[in-house]
Amino acid sequence: MRVRGIWPAAGLALTLCACEPPPAARHTVYVDDEQAGVLHVIDGARAREVGRIVVGARPRGMALSRDGRTLYVAAGNANRIDVVDLAARKVVGALPSGPDPERFVISPDGARLYVANENDARMTTIDMATGAVVHETEVGAEPEGMAVSPDGRWVVCTSESASLVHFIDAASGRLVDSLPVGARPRDARFTPDGKQLWVTSESRASVAVLDAATHRAIHTIDLRRESPPKNVQAVGIAMTRAGDRVFVALGRGNHVAEIDAHTFKVLRYDKAGFRVWGIALSPDESRLYAANGLSGDVSVIDLKSGRTLTTIRTGGKPWGVVTTP
Repeated sequence: MRVRGIWPAAGLALTLCACEPPPAARHTVYVDDEQAGVLHVIDGARAREVGRIVVGARPRGMALSRDGRTLYVAAGNANRIDVVDLAARKVVGALPSGPDPERFVISPDGARLYVANENDARMTTIDMATGAVVHETEVGAEPEGMAVSPDGRWVVCTSESASLVHFIDAASGRLVDSLPVGARPRDARFTPDGKQLWVTSESRASVAVLDAATHRAIHTIDLRRESPPKNVQAVGIAMTRAGDRVFVALGRGNHVAEIDAHTFKVLRYDKAGFRVWGIALSPDESRLYAANGLSGDVSVIDLKSGRTLTTIRTGGKPWGVVTTP
Protein backbone atom coordinates (compact mmCIF):
# COMPACT_ATOMS: atom_id res chain seq x y z
CA MET A 1 0.00 0.00 0.00
CA ARG A 2 1.26 3.42 -0.84
CA VAL A 3 1.52 5.74 2.15
CA ARG A 4 1.48 9.49 1.85
CA GLY A 5 2.78 11.92 4.46
CA ILE A 6 0.77 15.09 5.10
CA TRP A 7 2.24 18.12 6.82
CA PRO A 8 0.25 20.65 8.87
CA ALA A 9 0.98 24.19 7.66
CA ALA A 10 3.07 25.15 10.68
CA GLY A 11 4.15 21.81 12.09
CA LEU A 12 6.77 19.21 11.56
CA ALA A 13 4.80 16.10 12.57
CA LEU A 14 4.08 13.58 9.84
CA THR A 15 0.69 11.93 9.68
CA LEU A 16 0.71 8.50 8.04
CA CYS A 17 -2.59 7.52 6.56
CA ALA A 18 -2.31 3.76 7.06
CA CYS A 19 0.97 2.30 8.24
CA GLU A 20 4.64 3.08 8.74
CA PRO A 21 7.07 2.08 5.98
CA PRO A 22 9.26 -0.94 6.72
CA PRO A 23 12.08 -0.16 9.17
CA ALA A 24 15.43 0.95 7.77
CA ALA A 25 18.90 1.53 9.14
CA ARG A 26 19.38 4.95 10.70
CA HIS A 27 20.27 7.67 8.19
CA THR A 28 19.49 11.30 7.39
CA VAL A 29 18.23 12.81 4.15
CA TYR A 30 18.74 16.45 3.18
CA VAL A 31 16.50 17.94 0.50
CA ASP A 32 17.00 21.50 -0.66
CA ASP A 33 14.01 23.64 -1.58
CA GLU A 34 14.74 26.23 -4.27
CA GLN A 35 11.50 28.11 -3.57
CA ALA A 36 11.60 28.28 0.24
CA GLY A 37 15.37 28.64 0.63
CA VAL A 38 15.68 25.84 3.18
CA LEU A 39 17.05 22.34 3.60
CA HIS A 40 14.45 19.81 4.73
CA VAL A 41 16.04 17.45 7.25
CA ILE A 42 14.44 14.00 7.05
CA ASP A 43 14.88 11.05 9.40
CA GLY A 44 15.33 8.30 6.82
CA ALA A 45 14.58 5.39 9.14
CA ARG A 46 11.21 6.85 10.09
CA ALA A 47 10.59 8.67 6.77
CA ARG A 48 9.63 11.92 8.45
CA GLU A 49 10.85 15.49 8.41
CA VAL A 50 12.52 16.48 11.68
CA GLY A 51 13.81 19.97 10.96
CA ARG A 52 14.67 22.70 8.50
CA ILE A 53 17.86 24.69 7.91
CA VAL A 54 17.63 28.17 6.40
CA VAL A 55 20.16 28.72 3.58
CA GLY A 56 20.72 31.28 0.82
CA ALA A 57 18.13 32.02 -1.83
CA ARG A 58 17.39 29.35 -4.44
CA PRO A 59 19.50 26.43 -3.22
CA ARG A 60 20.16 23.75 -5.81
CA GLY A 61 23.43 21.80 -6.07
CA MET A 62 24.75 20.13 -2.89
CA ALA A 63 27.79 18.10 -1.88
CA LEU A 64 29.10 16.52 1.33
CA SER A 65 32.55 16.98 2.79
CA ARG A 66 34.77 13.88 2.90
CA ASP A 67 34.10 13.38 6.62
CA GLY A 68 30.34 13.79 6.17
CA ARG A 69 30.12 16.57 8.76
CA THR A 70 29.64 19.50 6.40
CA LEU A 71 27.17 20.04 3.59
CA TYR A 72 27.92 22.58 0.86
CA VAL A 73 24.93 24.17 -0.84
CA ALA A 74 24.87 26.31 -3.99
CA ALA A 75 22.68 29.33 -3.23
CA GLY A 76 22.06 30.49 -6.80
CA ASN A 77 20.35 33.81 -6.13
CA ALA A 78 22.79 34.66 -3.34
CA ASN A 79 25.85 33.96 -5.55
CA ARG A 80 27.65 31.83 -3.00
CA ILE A 81 28.21 28.31 -1.67
CA ASP A 82 26.82 28.02 1.84
CA VAL A 83 28.74 25.92 4.37
CA VAL A 84 26.34 24.00 6.62
CA ASP A 85 27.42 22.37 9.89
CA LEU A 86 25.19 19.29 9.99
CA ALA A 87 25.56 18.68 13.72
CA ALA A 88 24.60 22.28 14.53
CA ARG A 89 22.07 22.41 11.69
CA LYS A 90 23.04 25.90 10.60
CA VAL A 91 25.06 27.82 8.03
CA VAL A 92 28.47 28.58 9.49
CA GLY A 93 30.17 30.20 6.50
CA ALA A 94 30.21 30.71 2.76
CA LEU A 95 32.56 30.28 -0.17
CA PRO A 96 32.67 32.44 -3.31
CA SER A 97 31.16 30.78 -6.33
CA GLY A 98 30.95 33.22 -9.18
CA PRO A 99 27.47 34.37 -10.27
CA ASP A 100 24.44 32.06 -10.23
CA PRO A 101 26.00 28.76 -9.10
CA GLU A 102 23.87 25.73 -9.95
CA ARG A 103 25.68 22.41 -9.64
CA PHE A 104 29.20 21.86 -8.32
CA VAL A 105 31.57 19.06 -7.32
CA ILE A 106 34.40 18.71 -4.82
CA SER A 107 37.76 17.25 -5.84
CA PRO A 108 38.50 13.75 -4.48
CA ASP A 109 41.15 15.16 -2.12
CA GLY A 110 38.70 17.75 -0.77
CA ALA A 111 40.96 20.65 -1.76
CA ARG A 112 39.02 22.28 -4.58
CA LEU A 113 35.45 23.03 -5.51
CA TYR A 114 34.33 23.26 -9.16
CA VAL A 115 31.21 25.34 -9.85
CA ALA A 116 28.98 25.73 -12.92
CA ASN A 117 28.06 29.42 -13.29
CA GLU A 118 24.88 29.19 -15.33
CA ASN A 119 24.50 32.83 -16.41
CA ASP A 120 28.18 33.47 -17.19
CA ALA A 121 28.97 30.39 -19.30
CA ARG A 122 31.97 29.49 -17.20
CA MET A 123 33.26 27.12 -14.55
CA THR A 124 34.89 28.53 -11.43
CA THR A 125 37.53 26.63 -9.45
CA ILE A 126 37.71 27.52 -5.75
CA ASP A 127 40.43 26.69 -3.21
CA MET A 128 38.35 25.36 -0.30
CA ALA A 129 40.93 26.21 2.37
CA THR A 130 41.35 29.87 1.43
CA GLY A 131 38.19 30.62 -0.57
CA ALA A 132 40.36 32.00 -3.37
CA VAL A 133 39.32 31.69 -7.01
CA VAL A 134 41.97 29.51 -8.67
CA HIS A 135 40.66 29.33 -12.25
CA GLU A 136 37.79 30.60 -14.36
CA THR A 137 37.17 28.46 -17.44
CA GLU A 138 34.92 29.55 -20.31
CA VAL A 139 32.47 26.86 -21.39
CA GLY A 140 29.27 26.65 -23.43
CA ALA A 141 26.11 28.57 -22.57
CA GLU A 142 24.10 27.58 -19.49
CA PRO A 143 26.53 25.17 -17.83
CA GLU A 144 24.86 22.85 -15.33
CA GLY A 145 26.03 19.26 -14.90
CA MET A 146 29.32 18.80 -13.05
CA ALA A 147 31.49 15.74 -12.43
CA VAL A 148 35.05 15.03 -11.37
CA SER A 149 36.94 11.84 -12.19
CA PRO A 150 37.87 9.56 -9.25
CA ASP A 151 41.58 10.25 -9.84
CA GLY A 152 40.94 14.00 -9.80
CA ARG A 153 42.45 14.56 -13.27
CA TRP A 154 39.32 15.61 -15.16
CA VAL A 155 36.48 17.96 -14.40
CA VAL A 156 33.41 17.70 -16.62
CA CYS A 157 30.87 20.43 -17.21
CA THR A 158 27.77 20.17 -19.42
CA SER A 159 26.33 23.04 -21.46
CA GLU A 160 22.53 23.02 -21.76
CA SER A 161 22.19 25.47 -24.64
CA ALA A 162 25.13 24.16 -26.68
CA SER A 163 24.35 20.47 -25.94
CA LEU A 164 28.02 19.85 -25.21
CA VAL A 165 30.01 18.08 -22.54
CA HIS A 166 33.34 19.74 -21.71
CA PHE A 167 36.45 17.97 -20.42
CA ILE A 168 38.61 20.33 -18.36
CA ASP A 169 42.09 19.65 -17.02
CA ALA A 170 41.66 19.97 -13.25
CA ALA A 171 45.22 21.11 -12.54
CA SER A 172 45.35 23.95 -15.06
CA GLY A 173 41.68 24.75 -15.56
CA ARG A 174 42.23 24.43 -19.32
CA LEU A 175 39.35 23.32 -21.56
CA VAL A 176 40.71 20.27 -23.40
CA ASP A 177 37.76 18.76 -25.25
CA SER A 178 34.10 19.50 -26.06
CA LEU A 179 31.79 16.78 -27.35
CA PRO A 180 28.18 16.91 -28.60
CA VAL A 181 25.61 14.97 -26.61
CA GLY A 182 21.79 14.90 -26.55
CA ALA A 183 19.84 18.17 -26.32
CA ARG A 184 19.99 20.03 -22.99
CA PRO A 185 22.40 17.86 -20.97
CA ARG A 186 21.57 18.16 -17.28
CA ASP A 187 23.71 15.91 -15.08
CA ALA A 188 26.97 13.97 -15.38
CA ARG A 189 28.56 11.21 -13.34
CA PHE A 190 31.77 9.17 -13.62
CA THR A 191 31.52 5.49 -12.81
CA PRO A 192 33.35 4.52 -9.60
CA ASP A 193 36.23 2.96 -11.60
CA GLY A 194 36.60 6.17 -13.61
CA LYS A 195 36.30 4.39 -16.95
CA GLN A 196 32.98 5.85 -18.08
CA LEU A 197 31.09 9.12 -17.93
CA TRP A 198 27.27 9.11 -17.99
CA VAL A 199 25.49 12.29 -19.16
CA THR A 200 21.72 12.83 -19.17
CA SER A 201 19.86 14.73 -21.89
CA GLU A 202 16.63 16.35 -20.76
CA SER A 203 15.07 17.14 -24.14
CA ARG A 204 16.33 14.05 -25.96
CA ALA A 205 15.32 11.81 -23.03
CA SER A 206 18.55 9.88 -23.36
CA VAL A 207 21.77 9.07 -21.56
CA ALA A 208 25.14 9.27 -23.31
CA VAL A 209 27.80 6.85 -22.04
CA LEU A 210 31.31 8.07 -22.84
CA ASP A 211 34.71 6.42 -22.61
CA ALA A 212 36.53 8.57 -20.06
CA ALA A 213 39.96 7.90 -21.60
CA THR A 214 39.11 8.70 -25.22
CA HIS A 215 36.21 11.10 -24.55
CA ARG A 216 34.16 9.29 -27.18
CA ALA A 217 30.64 7.86 -27.05
CA ILE A 218 30.26 4.17 -26.23
CA HIS A 219 26.48 3.95 -26.16
CA THR A 220 23.32 6.08 -26.09
CA ILE A 221 20.41 4.87 -23.97
CA ASP A 222 17.09 6.02 -25.41
CA LEU A 223 14.61 6.29 -22.55
CA ARG A 224 11.67 6.71 -24.91
CA ARG A 225 11.85 3.07 -25.95
CA GLU A 226 10.68 -0.07 -24.14
CA SER A 227 7.21 1.19 -23.08
CA PRO A 228 8.28 4.20 -21.02
CA PRO A 229 5.97 6.54 -19.09
CA LYS A 230 4.65 9.63 -20.88
CA ASN A 231 6.61 12.91 -21.09
CA VAL A 232 9.94 11.29 -20.29
CA GLN A 233 12.95 13.55 -19.78
CA ALA A 234 16.39 12.71 -18.33
CA VAL A 235 17.79 14.85 -15.54
CA GLY A 236 19.36 13.74 -12.22
CA ILE A 237 21.64 10.69 -11.87
CA ALA A 238 22.37 8.35 -8.96
CA MET A 239 24.72 5.38 -9.11
CA THR A 240 25.48 2.45 -6.82
CA ARG A 241 28.93 2.27 -5.22
CA ALA A 242 29.69 -0.82 -7.30
CA GLY A 243 28.66 1.03 -10.44
CA ASP A 244 26.43 -1.81 -11.58
CA ARG A 245 23.14 0.11 -11.54
CA VAL A 246 22.37 3.66 -12.58
CA PHE A 247 19.20 5.57 -11.74
CA VAL A 248 17.94 8.47 -13.84
CA ALA A 249 15.24 10.93 -12.78
CA LEU A 250 12.77 11.41 -15.62
CA GLY A 251 11.59 14.95 -14.86
CA ARG A 252 8.02 15.45 -16.04
CA GLY A 253 7.87 11.74 -16.77
CA ASN A 254 7.26 11.39 -13.00
CA HIS A 255 9.33 8.18 -12.75
CA VAL A 256 12.91 7.06 -12.12
CA ALA A 257 14.55 4.70 -14.62
CA GLU A 258 16.71 1.87 -13.23
CA ILE A 259 19.44 0.87 -15.71
CA ASP A 260 21.80 -2.11 -15.83
CA ALA A 261 25.20 -0.41 -16.24
CA HIS A 262 26.72 -3.45 -17.99
CA THR A 263 24.04 -4.06 -20.62
CA PHE A 264 22.68 -0.47 -20.75
CA LYS A 265 19.17 -1.90 -20.54
CA VAL A 266 16.35 -0.23 -18.64
CA LEU A 267 15.30 -2.71 -15.95
CA ARG A 268 12.17 -0.86 -14.84
CA TYR A 269 10.55 2.52 -14.26
CA ASP A 270 9.78 3.35 -10.62
CA LYS A 271 6.94 5.78 -9.92
CA ALA A 272 7.82 9.10 -8.30
CA GLY A 273 6.05 12.46 -7.92
CA PHE A 274 5.51 15.34 -10.32
CA ARG A 275 8.67 16.58 -12.06
CA VAL A 276 11.18 14.41 -10.27
CA TRP A 277 14.58 16.10 -10.36
CA GLY A 278 17.28 15.27 -7.80
CA ILE A 279 17.68 11.68 -6.60
CA ALA A 280 19.94 9.87 -4.13
CA LEU A 281 20.38 6.39 -2.69
CA SER A 282 20.20 5.65 1.02
CA PRO A 283 23.62 4.78 2.52
CA ASP A 284 22.75 1.04 2.48
CA GLU A 285 21.41 1.39 -1.09
CA SER A 286 18.09 -0.19 -0.19
CA ARG A 287 16.07 2.95 -0.91
CA LEU A 288 16.00 5.78 -3.40
CA TYR A 289 14.87 9.29 -2.49
CA ALA A 290 13.38 11.45 -5.25
CA ALA A 291 12.74 15.20 -4.97
CA ASN A 292 9.55 16.15 -6.82
CA GLY A 293 9.55 19.84 -7.67
CA LEU A 294 5.97 20.30 -8.84
CA SER A 295 4.22 18.14 -6.27
CA GLY A 296 6.29 19.54 -3.38
CA ASP A 297 7.24 16.19 -1.89
CA VAL A 298 9.85 13.45 -1.66
CA SER A 299 9.21 9.88 -2.84
CA VAL A 300 10.77 7.03 -0.86
CA ILE A 301 11.23 4.06 -3.22
CA ASP A 302 12.12 0.53 -2.12
CA LEU A 303 14.75 -0.69 -4.58
CA LYS A 304 14.05 -4.37 -4.08
CA SER A 305 10.42 -4.13 -5.15
CA GLY A 306 10.36 -0.79 -6.98
CA ARG A 307 7.41 0.18 -4.81
CA THR A 308 6.88 3.65 -3.34
CA LEU A 309 7.00 3.10 0.42
CA THR A 310 5.80 6.56 1.36
CA THR A 311 5.70 10.14 0.16
CA ILE A 312 6.93 12.90 2.45
CA ARG A 313 5.20 16.21 1.98
CA THR A 314 7.62 19.17 2.12
CA GLY A 315 5.84 21.89 0.18
CA GLY A 316 7.82 24.37 -1.91
CA LYS A 317 9.96 23.11 -4.78
CA PRO A 318 12.37 20.38 -3.66
CA TRP A 319 15.33 20.15 -6.03
CA GLY A 320 18.26 18.03 -4.82
CA VAL A 321 18.88 15.19 -2.37
CA VAL A 322 21.88 14.13 -0.26
CA THR A 323 21.93 11.25 2.25
CA THR A 324 24.22 10.56 5.20
CA PRO A 325 24.53 7.65 7.68
